[in-house]
Amino acid sequence: MAGIVEKIKGFLFSPSETFDASKEDTLGDAFKYYLILLPIPALLLAVIFTLLPLPTWFPRMPAPLAVVFFAVVIYVGNVIVVIINSLWLHIWVYLMGGRKGLTQTFKALMYRATPFLMLGWIPFIGSLAKIWALIVKIIGIRQLHEISTGKAVAAVVLAIIIPLVVLFVILLPAMMPMIPHGQGIIGHYWHKFR
Repeated sequence: MAGIVEKIKGFLFSPSETFDASKEDTLGDAFKYYLILLPIPALLLAVIFTLLPLPTWFPRMPAPLAVVFFAVVIYVGNVIVVIINSLWLHIWVYLMGGRKGLTQTFKALMYRATPFLMLGWIPFIGSLAKIWALIVKIIGIRQLHEISTGKAVAAVVLAIIIPLVVLFVILLPAMMPMIPHGQGIIGHYWHKFR
């Protein structure tokens, strides 16, 4: 446990040195670290979701069961998202010259989540934790793939920008003719869920 606490402090306060020290970590080491930290926000967010008013179409369940349900969904969802994001980001890392392997990209994404997993559930501080996690991701890509900061920034920015361009420039304009005027896509379909 002492090793995990040291890693948490390292990724929060000195990520460059901590990534250098983590170069020899296995994918299993990084995954275990991620899975150990993930229950913190999963449980806290599950409690918050349980306290929020849910849509009428959502099945009613007792609060303890709802907390467990949301915690499992958040936990499993985050694991799936980190796998997909790692694969997507690795394409751009590779194009920017990162040749240290997919394992290093996976490790960078799992370790970079530290600020968000530890602090992301706190109002206002959570927003700062997201920004710090983005910076830690860039540092991780740079250190673990041994590429320049500029190339690491380019890889991370491209991995974020390309899906946004596809969504806002291609998909949403293509869907606009199908959406009745003034309702938007949510308003148009919301009546089906009441």
